This record gives sequence, C-alpha cells and structure tokens, in this order.
Amino acid sequence: MVFFIAGLGVSAWAPLVPFAKARADLGDGALGLLLLCLGTGSIIAMPIAGVLAARYGCRLVLIVSTGLVCAILPVLATGSSRPLLVASLFIFGVGMGSLDCVVNIQAVIVERASRRPMMSGFHGLFSVGGIVGAGGVSAALGIGASPLVATLCVAAGILGVLAKAAPHLLPYGGEGEGSVFAIPHGVVLFIGILCFILFLTEAAVLDWSAVFLTSTRGVQPHYAGLAYAAFAGTMTVGRLTGDAIVRRIGGPRVVVIGSLIAAMGLAFATLVPTWEAGMLGFALVGVGCSNIVPVLYTAVGRQKVVPEHVAVPAISTLGYAGILVGPAIIGLLAQVSSLPIALMAVAILLLGVAASGRMIQG
Repeated sequence: MVFFIAGLGVSAWAPLVPFAKARADLGDGALGLLLLCLGTGSIIAMPIAGVLAARYGCRLVLIVSTGLVCAILPVLATGSSRPLLVASLFIFGVGMGSLDCVVNIQAVIVERASRRPMMSGFHGLFSVGGIVGAGGVSAALGIGASPLVATLCVAAGILGVLAKAAPHLLPYGGEGEGSVFAIPHGVVLFIGILCFILFLTEAAVLDWSAVFLTSTRGVQPHYAGLAYAAFAGTMTVGRLTGDAIVRRIGGPRVVVIGSLIAAMGLAFATLVPTWEAGMLGFALVGVGCSNIVPVLYTAVGRQKVVPEHVAVPAISTLGYAGILVGPAIIGLLAQVSSLPIALMAVAILLLGVAASGRMIQG
C-alpha cells in the first residue's frame, strides 16, 4: 500500500507541470532547472531518511514523509512565484525521496523474513500508483476540476490509504549495525552502478522516446507519447507477474535475460526504420527492465557488508542520479552524433549489466 502511495504521489505532479510553467511564466530552460530541485531534494533526503529509519523506525518516517508530500501538493498546484516553486519542489523531493527510500528498506526486511520473492510485486504497485495518479489527475483536469481540487483529492486518497497501512508498518528500520553514513563500496557500489544504468534507461525512454519517434520516424507529436505508454504498460505487467518469474528462474537469470531483452528492444527501435518497430522496441525495454531493479534491491538486502539502512539509501541515490543526469548525457551524445546512436549507447550499457548479472546474489 505504501509503494502504491509513492507511485501515486510522484505521478500526481506530472500533469501539473504545464500549469506551473504557465503560472510562473517559465521558459523551457528555466523549467528544466526548476525540475532539478525535485531530484536534488530526493538525493539529499535519502541517506538522512535511512538514518532516521534506523533510529526511529520505518513507520514514523513513512508517516511523516507521506504527510509532507500531501501538504506540499496543493502548494505545487497553486504556486506562481519562482522562489515558491523552487522551495516547494525541493520539499516535495525531500518527501518523495524519504518515502521511496524507507519503503524499500521495509520491503527488504519483509521479503527477507518471508523467505520468498516479493519485491517485484511491491514495485509493481508503485507502477500501478503511477498510472492511477497521472491518469486520475489528468481526468480530473479534463472534466474541469482546478489543479488545487485535483491535488486535494489525491492528498485525501493518499491519507486514506496511509491510515489503513500505518498500523502494519515496521516500528524498526534495519538489521545489523554500522555507521549511519558510509560511502558505498564493494558489492553495494556494484549494485548501485547497475541501478544507475537501469534508472538511466528508464529516464531515456521517458524523456527521449517521443522525441525519437517524431524526429526520426515521422510520428505526429500527439501520438509520440504512446511509446512511453507501451514501456510503462509492459513494465507494470512484468512487475506484477515478476515474483513468480524470480521464484522460477532466480534473480541472476532475471538480470541477465532482462538486460538482454531491454538491449534488444533499444536496438530494434533504433535500427528498424519504422514507427511500429519503435513502439515494439520500447515495449520490449519495459519487459526487460521490469524486474531487474527489484532483484537488485533484494540482492542488497542479502549482502552483509553494509546494513540495509545505509545500503538501500546508497543504491537509491545512485539510481536517482541516473534519472537526473541520464537525459542530459543522452542529449549531449545526440548533439555530437545522433539520437539513435545515443540510444544504442544505452543498449551497450545494458549488455554490461547482462554480463554482470551472474555476479548478483540470487
């Protein structure tokens, strides 16, 4: 339920971006810099949230961070000054980063205690929350609701789900001892680098798939977003069915096979010169990527080098770094070469993940 809350909260912001851009009279460049505030707040908050979870328990941190998200959403829906939006997005990032980090800490603990794969299903509910949040807010705005009313409905829904989930959240936040802050090293750094590549891939599809289809395949702009919809749809289905797959073939094989499928999808989209191939290729990327990150979180929960209240924030931070810098890296590569070559570079990184997959603890 809290993974669903996390997906619902972050996706509710996406349909509000054009409204915020218009209210604050922002250009594209200024909007891009503004959006960095969200990621910056998340990255700063994650290691702190891990410390707080270890000290005060997952339950308290999840309740406070969810409350912070609910409180700031109406401000994002109505704020018109740039300083207010900067501060609000930073605070929203703090809340979402803390929520995303600590819910994964709890998921690691619960899955380990259950002795069966559960992580893909957890992350699948994040994807479902994302679909409900973006679709619900868009539908509300489409029938004439104001951004404030739409976000108040989202906040009320989140608080209702939280009230149901809160009694079952863990009153503790980690197993093992160690320093509260630590630089990732060893297997944690290795897993974090793989997370960076996977999150970079997701960001590449989110930010560049529509541009790719319009600029190289002649797709009309109002249809180009279907590429990300295909990616998100196959990823959601893959995660909701992923626990059974992990149980059947094991985590290392999921990483190897999934990375190969995702790399093949990017290659298919870029090398076959039709828009249909592009759509199918991005859908295959969703299939391949769907269960790799959940497997990596499971692996970080099984390692004994670093306690999870330090390790989970570390790999989450590296993953978010991929989201932040990935689109910019692809843009630079596209500038000096071409967008298809830049996307093929991502496919090569995925082949590196596949080659490393058998090193993941199953």
